[in-house]
Amino acid sequence: MRSVYQMTRLSAVASSSVLLLGETGTGKELIASALHELSDRASGPFVRVNCGALTESLLDSELFGHVRGSFTDAVKDRTGRFEAAHGGTIFLDEVNSTSSTLQVKLLRVLQEREFERVGDTRTIQVDVRVIAASNCDLNLEVTENRFREDLFWRLNVLPIALPPLRRREGDIELLVRHFLAVYSEANRKTITRIHPDALKALIDYPWPGNVRELQNYIERAVVLAQEDQLVPSLLPTAVIGDSKAAQVAVFRPTDDQSLIREFVYNRLSKSDDDAEDLYKEIVDPVEKELLTQVMQACNNTQTKAATRLGINRNTLYSKLTKFGLAKPKSEESIES
Repeated sequence: MRSVYQMTRLSAVASSSVLLLGETGTGKELIASALHELSDRASGPFVRVNCGALTESLLDSELFGHVRGSFTDAVKDRTGRFEAAHGGTIFLDEVNSTSSTLQVKLLRVLQEREFERVGDTRTIQVDVRVIAASNCDLNLEVTENRFREDLFWRLNVLPIALPPLRRREGDIELLVRHFLAVYSEANRKTITRIHPDALKALIDYPWPGNVRELQNYIERAVVLAQEDQLVPSLLPTAVIGDSKAAQVAVFRPTDDQSLIREFVYNRLSKSDDDAEDLYKEIVDPVEKELLTQVMQACNNTQTKAATRLGINRNTLYSKLTKFGLAKPKSEESIES
């Protein structure tokens, strides 16, 4: 990572294209933002485009803009992202997802600093620095004719490779403490200690989702924490490697886990004719406890809680009503 930081500082002062390579969640957008902020273009716009999130036609219009009447839904002229980034930086995330047609247009922008809007003949000149990112091996993409070699070399002037989190064991505790501080403040909690077993589990985990996955798990742990310490039971099953305890360990003291295991074992030993009842008996208490704690963390504001849980407000209200946790709508509307 020190090499990454050094390369970032050296590259920032140049105007050449930068290619960020690394797995999903390694922080490519953060490096792109740092490149912009450390450059002479810092006062200009920093425009982000996720090339993998749009179809070819939509991405074409998004990048280069269009004129009214160029296609069915083009009811007015639209400025593209390249034009909007004039004088600044454009960050093309997942550039490997672009089609061969768009790759030709990107190559022209990099070479000539000009393009035309979709449906227009007027050439637009732009002064923009291009930072691209890929989560796959572009050399292999070139070899298998999925990515233009000439575009690859235009982008690959200043390559920066971000290592996956599994190769950064020494950074894990630092990142955990950083995210604990961030989310403790956001949730008005004070979690300053890390249980040794929790830290060991976090270090031993391979982190397929890298830093973004770690950030997600720490946010979840802070929301569910009832004390000032990050303990193993607050971490997901995949991290702690205990599928039995994970059913409800997040919500109960560790000395209750044996009782939970015994309860589940006894229920499973019975006839499976009442499988639906079994599911409700085991899952409902966990869901109720989760809703209770999240509502408390969000000051009983359903809008916030629904956002935190990733569900819509009507679904949340239905679940709260089911468990007798819902407030009268008049009270909720005042709090929201």
